Amino acid sequence: MKRKEWELMIIEKAKPSNLDELTNLAMKLWPENSWDNLRTELEDLIQSEKDIIYLAFVEGECIGFIHMSLRVDYVEGSRSSPVGYVEGIYVEENHRRKGISKKLVEAGEQWSKSLGCNEIASDTEVDNYDSQQFHKKIGFREAGRIVAFIKNIE
Repeated sequence: MKRKEWELMIIEKAKPSNLDELTNLAMKLWPENSWDNLRTELEDLIQSEKDIIYLAFVEGECIGFIHMSLRVDYVEGSRSSPVGYVEGIYVEENHRRKGISKKLVEAGEQWSKSLGCNEIASDTEVDNYDSQQFHKKIGFREAGRIVAFIKNIE
């Protein structure tokens, strides 16, 4: 019997030696960034006490990550504070639908609990139906929908 991929997966906290692998994955999630700027931002997040990044490895290959933050301001739909917040999650396309994202979120949940959180939250674009289905599948409930606006006043 072939073992499921998530059974072979290792999840570990990101460290400076993983920065290039992490940045390569993050560029796929946030392609509007420059590689150098994103790498610098991720380096800061790895050292932050209010953020954590976990990496997923399968057979030594870095195939996914989750960035969690601790939010103490109001979070849409939350009933408590602080709240663990999924700032970003990404798994390589050929490794999706195998339970890896769920395991990354579970690692984020444990981190959030260790910091006194009773809830975790997340958001996605209004037209990102795959992400919405994923969130619902792993136990999130929709807390609301908003349309955000901005006006340049220069």
